[in-house]
Parts: sequence; C-alpha cells; structure tokens
Amino acid sequence: MKRLILLCTFVLCLALSGIVHAQRVLPGMQGIQVTGGMVDGFYSSGNKNETGYYLGAAMATYTRNANKWVIGAEFLNRYYPYKTGGIPVSQFTAEGGYYLRFLSDPNRIVLFSLGGSALAGYETSNWGEKRLFDGATLRNEDRFIYGGAITLEMETYLADRVVLLLTARERVLFGTTTGHFHTQFGMGI
Repeated sequence: MKRLILLCTFVLCLALSGIVHAQRVLPGMQGIQVTGGMVDGFYSSGNKNETGYYLGAAMATYTRNANKWVIGAEFLNRYYPYKTGGIPVSQFTAEGGYYLRFLSDPNRIVLFSLGGSALAGYETSNWGEKRLFDGATLRNEDRFIYGGAITLEMETYLADRVVLLLTARERVLFGTTTGHFHTQFGMGI
C-alpha cells in the first residue's frame, strides 16, 4: 500500500509539474536602470563629427497594470562640425515621467511602454571655453534648459531580476541655442 501511495505521488508530481515563473512588475516593485546610446543618428567614421552619445541612470517604480514612474538623470554629449573637428555641446538633465504599458505577453516577459517625461537641466558649449583652437570666439552661452521627452521602450526579462531595455526617444528642449529636437536610440539594463 505504501508503494502504491508513493508511486501515485511521484506520478502526480511529474504530471502537475510545469514551468514556474517569478512574479514580475508588481505594484510597488522598484528597479534601477542604466541606459546609454546614440544621439541624432548612428555613429560611423563618416559622420563622427556630427553625432553624439548619452548616458543615463534612473529609478523606476511600477504601478498597477505594469505602468511605471521614472525619476532619473541623464548626460548627453553632441558634437557639431567645425572645420576638421567638432565642438562638443553637453547637456545635464533631470527627468521625471510616467510610462504607460500598451502591449505585453501574458507572462509579462516582454513589455512595450510609451512614456512622457519632463526635463530640466543645464547646457554647456565647448565646456565653457569660448576661444576655439583656431582663434575664433564661440558665442553660445552656457544656460539652463527645460522641456520634455516622449519615449518608446521595450523591456524584456533576461532573468527574474535583470531586464534588457531598448529605447527610442525624442527630446524637445527650450532655452538651448543648438536646436530644440534630439533623437536618441539606446539600450540599458
């Protein structure tokens, strides 16, 4: 009789076993994300004096329905062509925004979100140096900037606590002398 019970228990364990998934994107769950990528085009040796890069760090807090609040900071460095080189324009911005999930699979392994953020920060041209290498004077002033961003983000779980982010973002900033719109493509973890 004991053998029959043990055999039935073993068979039931095998029959009822399945893949176990961790609970993901629960309300109140928090995470730190680090992102980086290209600004205003894809980098190549032909346009190295016209493109830039960005680096960012943020804290995300999930709400109901896998939506999330994001608070973070970002550094953006873009080069503007001048003779044989480029003049760097750097932006330091703080961000606060809300991302709305609009598509995901049932297990929430892959999620697509659309977010809106408010941005405020500081912009510096050529790191504050007004005299250029050929003796010319740069007329752009360092200044405070403000605006917003719209972000399309895809996140996919690589492990229960590790998420890969792919982002496309359009920043609109005012108070700048170098252009209001910047397109960003990047990835993060």
